[in-house]
Amino acid sequence: MHRAGVKFMLGTDIPAYYAYTGFTVHDELALFVQAGFTPLEALQTATINPAKFLGLEKSLGTVEKGKVADLVLLDANPLDNIANTKKISAVVVSGRYLSKEKLQEMLRNAEQR
Repeated sequence: MHRAGVKFMLGTDIPAYYAYTGFTVHDELALFVQAGFTPLEALQTATINPAKFLGLEKSLGTVEKGKVADLVLLDANPLDNIANTKKISAVVVSGRYLSKEKLQEMLRNAEQR
């Protein structure tokens, strides 16, 4: 289907107790690459493809002036190896910068709940 031009979207809506929202994204991206997608095509399943499906590509889906975006800053290029999506340096969510240290603190706090 992919070779025929069908656009895929990443999805994390599995009803599993062991799957935590956000963490399974990395595994899903790796599975897309294992299935024959390039790393760029795999990343597009989580960015531009959903934006186009929802008709929001003019405001979401790519990093461009005037668009809305939450960003994940990485220490290594995911186009070289899709597993590099796990090497998170920081994120920007709703304009708020969260360092690696802050993210780790937030994760520790969540684990204690």
